[in-house]
Amino acid sequence: MLLTVFLRHDQSQHLEQIQAGLDERDWWNGFPPEGCEIVSWVVAMGVGQIVTLRLPTRLLNTVNVELERRAWGVFSTEFYPTYDFMPVRERLRRESNERVSR
Repeated sequence: MLLTVFLRHDQSQHLEQIQAGLDERDWWNGFPPEGCEIVSWVVAMGVGQIVTLRLPTRLLNTVNVELERRAWGVFSTEFYPTYDFMPVRERLRRESNERVSR
């Protein structure tokens, strides 16, 4: 599965406080947990960081626990489970073209 995680910045803290909180929680070594692949990790200015992970569904609870352990108190979090729509889109496009060409 894919999981998109919004890590919203706590704007009551300045950058040094945020970094200290992440260091305290061993964020950079502990997240994401083993078995997860980072698909993308971007910063959206004024929002925070947006991370997309690819992981087996059996690790969803592990990701949740690691975010509770390491991100809470530094970020507020939002989660969006997703899936790769490209194969479905291609199938739907082919089926549509077949219908139209009849």
